[in-house]
Amino acid sequence: MTELKTYNKKELEEFISSGEFNSFDFLPITEHRAKSQIKNPKVSDDQTLLILAFYEGKLAGYLGCFPDYFVIDGAIFRYGWLSTLFVPEEFRGKRIAKNLLDKMFEEYDGNVIAAEFTREAEALFKRLGAFEYVYPKAGKRYYFRSDAAFIIPEKKPGTKALKPLFQITDAVANAVLAVKNLSVKKPKFRFEILDLIDAESAEWMSKFPSRRSADELNIYIKNPWVLESTEKEDRYLFSSYAEVFKYFWIKIYNDNGSLIICSLFLLRDGNLKIPYLFSVSGLDRFIDFLSYFIIENKIKTLTSYQKELNKHLEHSSIFPGIYKRDFERRYMFHNQLIQHLPEGFDLEYQDGDGDCMMT
Repeated sequence: MTELKTYNKKELEEFISSGEFNSFDFLPITEHRAKSQIKNPKVSDDQTLLILAFYEGKLAGYLGCFPDYFVIDGAIFRYGWLSTLFVPEEFRGKRIAKNLLDKMFEEYDGNVIAAEFTREAEALFKRLGAFEYVYPKAGKRYYFRSDAAFIIPEKKPGTKALKPLFQITDAVANAVLAVKNLSVKKPKFRFEILDLIDAESAEWMSKFPSRRSADELNIYIKNPWVLESTEKEDRYLFSSYAEVFKYFWIKIYNDNGSLIICSLFLLRDGNLKIPYLFSVSGLDRFIDFLSYFIIENKIKTLTSYQKELNKHLEHSSIFPGIYKRDFERRYMFHNQLIQHLPEGFDLEYQDGDGDCMMT
């Protein structure tokens, strides 16, 4: 028989502080992720953040909830992102995942969104018949360096013995690319790279429709879900450590000294994301800076769902991409959430909304 246990802010804090979360065969959450979740300014005291499933007294799975809200006609409308869902192999076939999902639907009155889900999770959502695809975002992944020594053995394990050869190929290819990219110089216009969002940027952001404020973003920048370390947490399936995991707040000015662009960069082990971009003009300058940043930090890939930026990159002569692929971020909304939202409601989501900027 399956028993479910829910944790709100206070309960999750006690769960982490007691060390009980670390007593199982696998971790249902990491300490730093839990502390960040507790500091979420959009979570209410009674909202569920974590659901555990026990089967015959043993931890059999978990589901992580990430509370959020819309402001509709001046009123707060609460919903939750389905952030994590895991059931180990030995407990599969016992409807553990379905029980966890049903409990989240109950806790959030069906106001649930899923994004960045695995194929396995997507198949489960389809079987349940509770979700619909809505508001897909078209994106691009750009590649800047040769990384055959990592990519090929990952996709074809039988080629691991050839890794030294791939490393030589990478070194030669990247040396050629380095010569090609000598034309990418540090921009002469004024820009700033900060660790946190400052008051000037916050004022600039307030001019744009956004699901997150400067204060909210700063909370997550200061309380990351992923910590920089060479160690790995094998008992937790989701992201917890990376050799490099760093946020950069970017400010770009025009020739008159006025701020024209603000953006949040997330760099993780050579892979770059742009969770937030606030601009009405000056994307050419932004691309100049972005190109410089990519070369300076030896970026391997950039994944961007920033529609206008991607259009401008198509025509840029300085952008150092060597290859690109189309990507799509698909959102799945619970049927009840769709019914609860006003017709034609504009999500106004940027790349980092949900928990995307945290991993």
